Amino acid sequence: MEYPGRVSRATVAGGRPLGPARLVTSQAVAFYREQVVPRLTNLMLGSKQFGDKIRARATAGLHGDVIELGFGSGLNVPYYPAEVAGVWTVEPSTVARRLASARVAASTVPVHDGALDGERLDFPDGRFDAALSTMTLCTIPDVGGALLETKRVLKPGASLHFAEHGLAPDAATARRQHRFDPWQGRFAAGCHLDRDIRALILAAGFEIETLDTRYIKGPKAWSYMYIGRARKPAA
Repeated sequence: MEYPGRVSRATVAGGRPLGPARLVTSQAVAFYREQVVPRLTNLMLGSKQFGDKIRARATAGLHGDVIELGFGSGLNVPYYPAEVAGVWTVEPSTVARRLASARVAASTVPVHDGALDGERLDFPDGRFDAALSTMTLCTIPDVGGALLETKRVLKPGASLHFAEHGLAPDAATARRQHRFDPWQGRFAAGCHLDRDIRALILAAGFEIETLDTRYIKGPKAWSYMYIGRARKPAA
């Protein structure tokens, strides 16, 4: 949810212009995605409880130069360890980056604008010592491509730290996730309830180092978490 994705403003597939009614609808959707969703995400995911229980665990052990997917409004900033030399952000939303400005200004860790699109990172191979992703892999349109890009820019043996919600293991909850997923995508700007985070990370060629899966407080379809680290193979 911290990664709001991209918006098509005034044309449909093939480049044909939208009619007046559909153009107004498209503009309303774009306004909601670009102006409202980042603010809702900042509010809903900004609790101290979520930060202390989830963000602190995800950021523990980060060091050196770090690339953060879906930087959002900078909710991870207070949890960066002192061993982090700098963070390079990946965040397409100008509103989210503006919301992050106070946290960035107060940070003892330097935070740099890195990229707008996690699917195309303008960094050389093996640039970073670690990567961080929290509540982001649910929303990136080409999540497989973004994970491959993340692995590319990590040094051999470096780790991806993650805390993501996704597909639950019990059949009843998974059915609800599949059922509600289209509505979730509309309400939360492309967020998916039913992505198998572990499978996606493994498919990108990472090796899981640690993984804690659990339900956190909230409706079960929205609250199954994957918290852990995955390593880029050393060779």
